[in-house]
Amino acid sequence: MILVYIIITIVYLLLISGFIYGFDKIKEFKLANLQSKTKFSVIIPFRNEAKHLPLLLSSITSIAYPKHLFEIIFVDDASEDDSVDLIHTFKNENASFNISLLNNNRQSHSPKKDAITTAISHSKYDWIITTDADCVLPKYWLDSYDAYIQHTNAMCIAAPVTFFNESNFLSRFQLLDILSLQGATIGGFGVKRPFLCNGANFAYKRAVFIEVNGFEGNTTIASGDDIFLLEKIARLYPKQVAFLKCDQAIVKTNAQPSWKKLINQRIRWASKISSYENWFGKLTGLIILLMNALIMIGVFLTGFSVIKIKIFLYILFIKFNIDVLLIYKAATFFNQKPGLRSVVFGFIIYPFFSVYIAFISVFKSYSWKGRVFKK
Repeated sequence: MILVYIIITIVYLLLISGFIYGFDKIKEFKLANLQSKTKFSVIIPFRNEAKHLPLLLSSITSIAYPKHLFEIIFVDDASEDDSVDLIHTFKNENASFNISLLNNNRQSHSPKKDAITTAISHSKYDWIITTDADCVLPKYWLDSYDAYIQHTNAMCIAAPVTFFNESNFLSRFQLLDILSLQGATIGGFGVKRPFLCNGANFAYKRAVFIEVNGFEGNTTIASGDDIFLLEKIARLYPKQVAFLKCDQAIVKTNAQPSWKKLINQRIRWASKISSYENWFGKLTGLIILLMNALIMIGVFLTGFSVIKIKIFLYILFIKFNIDVLLIYKAATFFNQKPGLRSVVFGFIIYPFFSVYIAFISVFKSYSWKGRVFKK
């Protein structure tokens, strides 16, 4: 048993150390004085987002990019609230923006993938950017993408996403979690093993989407519009997928307001892992799950003297320090260091939380935007 703990701890240490190395290897991209050139089609699927749309719409009016170089395509997925009315009003009051409002053309088990496909079929421009209706977009969001595209030969670009700072522990717990995910995401790109991205801030060439046949092969899974597409493009153009590590490109969204909704969200996320084709992503998920499971089990084994407390504390010390180093680097980039004050308590409960999610996701369905989906 001790040998198992030592082996998994060493493998985990090497994995997270690799992400830290990769995180540092991706240098921060700074905006320069360039003439704007790239034309973007920004796609925003939505369903019953009347609560969040005002903040998103307000942030759109603050985008500094030349209006003739981008269009915004909203796709309504059978909303039952005032979302459509809000967008109609916004469109009428902001005639200088190129805004379209489409109805989702449902073709599969995945409403969001259908919405993005619907929008792309109506899009005018070479570059597609997706985001979500509960996000807030930064002023120089499109400028960041444009400058990066002009500096590189990228065909697919992942970009940073984080949560708003909140005062309660639940929000800080989720903030620490997304910082660790973003740290691993950036680290994966840094070691040339991209395996994560976030559809709230994700861009790719329209031609590449068509070339890989869009979401074909993944439409039986409700979520995963971002990662499955990244996998496809990375297989075809491994040297032309990139991460835009730029503080001017950070998109912010809301953490889940309750533990119940957080658990439901994580079940949805976990439900697609078995369908990943990226072996590195699957291996990463397995190593992290095993490490957290061993920590959880170790709490009980030390109580029965199966494992010496001293050895267990050494393992906890190693895991805590390597985890915090990755999270600290991400928190520094995102300017969210205050969230670190909950890192100790978060570290204690996270193994139990993650193992619980992994277990129940095998059996439990999840709800998303008022619909119930099975794995």
